[in-house]
Amino acid sequence: MTDADSDWQPLAAEQTGREFAVTRWRDGESSAVVVDTLAQEVPVALVYNGISHVVMLATPADLEDFAYGFSYTEGIISERSQIYGIDAKAIHQQGNGQLRGIELHIELASAQFAALKEQRRNLTGRTGCGLCGAESLEQVFKMPAQANIPVPALSLQVIDAAMAQLKTLQPLQQLTGATHACAIVNHQGQVLQVREDVGRHNALDKLIGSLLRQSGDSGELDFTKLWRQHWVLTTSRASYEMVQKVTMTGGRALVAISAPTALAVSLAQEYDFLLVGFARPGQCVVYHGALAALG
Repeated sequence: MTDADSDWQPLAAEQTGREFAVTRWRDGESSAVVVDTLAQEVPVALVYNGISHVVMLATPADLEDFAYGFSYTEGIISERSQIYGIDAKAIHQQGNGQLRGIELHIELASAQFAALKEQRRNLTGRTGCGLCGAESLEQVFKMPAQANIPVPALSLQVIDAAMAQLKTLQPLQQLTGATHACAIVNHQGQVLQVREDVGRHNALDKLIGSLLRQSGDSGELDFTKLWRQHWVLTTSRASYEMVQKVTMTGGRALVAISAPTALAVSLAQEYDFLLVGFARPGQCVVYHGALAALG
């Protein structure tokens, strides 16, 4: 059977869980069959001006945010206006109607599309590891030139306040126990925006995209100013890509509930970036930078 497509209707994160009948076991005994809600992983293809660029596994929520955020952190766009529109299509298997994936058709400005096509030409014939296609280390570490921007002043109290709020702002995690969240937080510890996904990088791209979509000529936010004055809290470990994505926005601080990688710490040192790991109530580990004393 061939696939058929239809318009994909936007969903909030909590609308994307799928229910399954399961049997729970405890102390050697099984319970009656109960309903369990699981997080979805769906292939999402990003198609720029009719050419498929990449397929990602992602939670099928906040997909326009994902398209903007991924495009920004991959260096495909540098501002919101370079995307003219996004058309989401659901691809279903004919016969049983099962969802096979989602295509995000992104209308990209001519100059950005020309640069993307040139990049794709450089990928031809390349195989290997997860960094294949990069011609040099400079392409792997897509860091902008750093302006003289102060690092946000964070204290353990501020981190604790944000973590307490974040627990209540993850509806899909509460339903499934299987998703990551990324939040942007102000200097008082107030969480301003949260995005969830099964993938930590996707959650961060969705957060970045949601803020980018609110910026620009018709938006309410000054995207650059926002990132310079706020910080990111993530429920995942802190990989170098997480540090890189935050830095590309102009952000200067990332707090994670798990460990960073050695490369993430090296990047934080190089870019004088505040990197905190193992954040728990009343404690954390500072890998680079410094926290303010408790007030």
